[in-house]
Amino acid sequence: MKLSDFDYHIPREQIAQHPLPERDVSKLFVVRRDLNKFEHATFIDLTGYLRAGDVLVLNDTRVIPARLFGTKSSGGRVEILLLKELCANTWEALVKGLREGNVIVNKDIIAHVSRSNGAPATVRFEFNNVGAGFKPAPTPDIKKILHNIGVMPLPPYIKRDPVESDMKQYQTVYADKEGAVAAPTAGLHFTERLLDALRVKGVEIQYVTLHVGHGTFKPVKADDVRQHTMDKESYEIPGPTACAINRAKSEGRRIIAVGTTVTRTLESAALPTPSGPGTASIFIYPGYRFRVIDALITNFHQPKSTPVMLTSAFAGLNLLKKAYSTARQRGYRFFSYGDAMLII
Repeated sequence: MKLSDFDYHIPREQIAQHPLPERDVSKLFVVRRDLNKFEHATFIDLTGYLRAGDVLVLNDTRVIPARLFGTKSSGGRVEILLLKELCANTWEALVKGLREGNVIVNKDIIAHVSRSNGAPATVRFEFNNVGAGFKPAPTPDIKKILHNIGVMPLPPYIKRDPVESDMKQYQTVYADKEGAVAAPTAGLHFTERLLDALRVKGVEIQYVTLHVGHGTFKPVKADDVRQHTMDKESYEIPGPTACAINRAKSEGRRIIAVGTTVTRTLESAALPTPSGPGTASIFIYPGYRFRVIDALITNFHQPKSTPVMLTSAFAGLNLLKKAYSTARQRGYRFFSYGDAMLII
């Protein structure tokens, strides 16, 4: 299985730079695997494709404003993307503009950057005695003030600076538990009115939590994709979700995964699905036999990425290539703020 098998060209103008004014009016590209055919709809039409008794599983992670900007002592600009908290006020991070040293985030916060063995940088935050300028803060914690000083970590293919509206738009309407550094983008298309319509139809809606980290987007460098390893990501499956999945599978009802993070969570847990915490390190590519999910709602993914490999495994590589080619020809919008795909 070669990396080049998952490469494709997407015109720059089809990479969505802004969200649509209404989330659920995005296009919906429907892939029917059993009929080997495509249909074209609008996302709000999802109610026509799901059935009473289906279990729709969403990722309720909430994106934190994890991108910080500061300056070196020389005045040069530095960008910090927080990835994972190691301990209080110490984070694993990606840092641009500085190898090692100090970054002045503002007059009250200094970030100390260090590196070792090619790993992501370690950033330790130091505060002055007034709690980094935000009161009350007797024991300053960078997590508690990110909403004051951070910005949304939009993906690099969005060629603009974040704006205030991204704080809401780059977040699902059901986002709850903070911790992600990227949105579970398949969920960005849902609105409260659509979720209500699905409930009225008899679709059972359940949640898992997987905080999307940098590992989800780590580039695949091996020419033989089987040599790639995924970073470990922690997840949580609530008891009601596990019960709903196990009951539905025993009764022959469908599990609809919203996004690759939900898919990786459920396929890592497998059947019977246990409740509680777990770790997802599973790498899904063509040849994988799915054990839990029966349908997948997803976005159009970057070439050579692990999400496009997972989607290829579910749809079939040749069928997905044909689908992407058709989507390009029909003017679909790609990536995080783009249109959606339903594979059934």
